[in-house]
Amino acid sequence: MNKELEHSFVELLEKHQNIVHKVCRLYTNNYDAHNDLFQEITIQLWKAYPKFRGDSKFSTWMYRVGLNTAITLYRKSKRRVTTQDFQGVEFKIKAEHYDDTEEQQLKVLYKAVYQLNDIEKALVFLYLEDKDYREISETLGISEVNARVKMSRIKTKLKTILNP
Repeated sequence: MNKELEHSFVELLEKHQNIVHKVCRLYTNNYDAHNDLFQEITIQLWKAYPKFRGDSKFSTWMYRVGLNTAITLYRKSKRRVTTQDFQGVEFKIKAEHYDDTEEQQLKVLYKAVYQLNDIEKALVFLYLEDKDYREISETLGISEVNARVKMSRIKTKLKTILNP
């Protein structure tokens, strides 16, 4: 892989790494699992980066790869995340310490969201990230109408969970 490609990947990953942290927070419930999933998503992003054509924003593509990786691992391992060896990779990514103090305020909401299925979680996550329905549909590979209908049903479901 050429150095220019490697440099641009590291730069984009460092700039947008909070996306990966948020996906990890959504699909894990402890520090070690979070770090393992972060590493696995980073590996999958690196493997897929040469095929990134720029048809969508890098962040949208990153959400898609991150969510797909998390969902795949979550389904395969029933909440136990396995990782691949990271040794052969030449570059070092400067990871910022993940501080979730602000997100503690959302603890009740996260508890409710954990009860949703994988696709519902991803949809809520993107919705909370202020993505419009066009971008949500593009990221999840569903129609815009389907995204709106699903989100409406999820809101009703979350209201029921939060106010039994």
